[in-house]
Amino acid sequence: QVQLVESGGGSVQAGGSLRLSCATSGYTYSSNCMGWFRQAPGKEREGVAAIYTGGGNTVYADSVKGRFTISQDNAKKKVYLQMNSLKPEDTAMYYCAAGHLGCLTLLGMAYNYWGQGTQVTVSS
Repeated sequence: QVQLVESGGGSVQAGGSLRLSCATSGYTYSSNCMGWFRQAPGKEREGVAAIYTGGGNTVYADSVKGRFTISQDNAKKKVYLQMNSLKPEDTAMYYCAAGHLGCLTLLGMAYNYWGQGTQVTVSS
């Protein structure tokens, strides 16, 4: 069974950086399709970035394109989200997700495994 554990969240000033990590375990096809999502209080869940770990292909939401980078380390079985030039609007709970219904998608419905989340707070 796939298990996901996020880490790396915290509080930073606007313009700062954070790197989130997602540690994965379990043997399943769904582990090849990974994504990062975020949700702020009172707002809908938003897909941030996705990666196909089998080839390294990536997709980003327009709101983070050019500032965030999703990457992988297959040897360590980890997926990362490097967040630069952070804005207060980036404040949210960030979740790592895995699925097998389709790769390189920012739709939460495509993912069936989720981590517990890590909080990111950006102050101005």
